[in-house]
Amino acid sequence: MSQFQAPPPPVIRRQKDAKGRSFIDYKQVEELRRAMTQNGKLLSRRRLEMSAGDQAMLAQAIKRARFLALLPFTNAAT
Repeated sequence: MSQFQAPPPPVIRRQKDAKGRSFIDYKQVEELRRAMTQNGKLLSRRRLEMSAGDQAMLAQAIKRARFLALLPFTNAAT
């Protein structure tokens, strides 16, 4: 990998519910963490290579994980 080449986007697995609809599980903490910056912000759609609907599902999963204290709201290192 060259110095100027961006790293590959993180792979976010989607699961199916009983009705066959896909969703992103909020309990996949390590995968959700890779979709965030060091400060806790969500990476852009272009960087993650996701559609708008997938990005909304990802944002909702991160919000749920934060509410249940599986992910931090901010970077506590400062």
